[in-house]
Amino acid sequence: MNIIVCVKRVPETSEADILIDKSGKDIDKSGLVFDLSEWDSYAIEEALLLKEKLGGTVTVLSVGGEDSNESLRKCLAMGADHAVRLTDPAFERSDGFATARILAEAIRRIPYDLILTGTQAEDDGYGQVGVTLAELLGVSHAALVNRLDVQDKKVRVNRELEGGLEEVLEMDLPSVLTIQTGINEPRYVSIMGIRKVAKKEIQTLGTSDLNLKAEEVGLSGSDIQLEKIFLPPSGEGAEILGGKPEEIAQKVFDILKDKGGLT
Repeated sequence: MNIIVCVKRVPETSEADILIDKSGKDIDKSGLVFDLSEWDSYAIEEALLLKEKLGGTVTVLSVGGEDSNESLRKCLAMGADHAVRLTDPAFERSDGFATARILAEAIRRIPYDLILTGTQAEDDGYGQVGVTLAELLGVSHAALVNRLDVQDKKVRVNRELEGGLEEVLEMDLPSVLTIQTGINEPRYVSIMGIRKVAKKEIQTLGTSDLNLKAEEVGLSGSDIQLEKIFLPPSGEGAEILGGKPEEIAQKVFDILKDKGGLT
């Protein structure tokens, strides 16, 4: 089985002080630590588990600059066989659709049975690339997958729905699946493991290699353009209500009524 995994290098911001850069369209990434998007870590691990069970190859793709090699080498150290970096100045500021178009053109060159992506990227959280990629390639897809089983050219998946429900689907391969966190436990990558793959080739492809025009990607090829990002304004703080439950309930009712929340 030949599996392709699409990954993204993102900044870790959970414990960092976030500032907006001078453009007003991105955060200041100086001093931030970068790693694989969390959802992508689960996707690559699931691909490796399938490879160990069924045989075949795992190829990882990433759209980004040379610094994305760090994340691709982490995937190679985990056990991936091949790595491809899709890089071109024309790719910058591509939205989810344009990014999927770049990935689709690269994937058309590679034999595959299954494509895995993270459910969403950890930085923008759009959740668009995986399902758009499936549509461009004309193959079946399922999103928010938290369990999967491949047998006889078919894949059976469990996917999350709202309200704690799950849906079970069976689809013909090839297929695109967006992987949810918790589906497995991503393996640890040691420094020694990364050193062992330090000289392994990472193929690079640009617009000319993918038969893409500059106007089909980047800002010109994007239907969604980011105008501005900003930090939420600070509020006045919380009001702690005291008293008996019925007194608190009455105070909440009065506040909602006073603020126009009740008519």
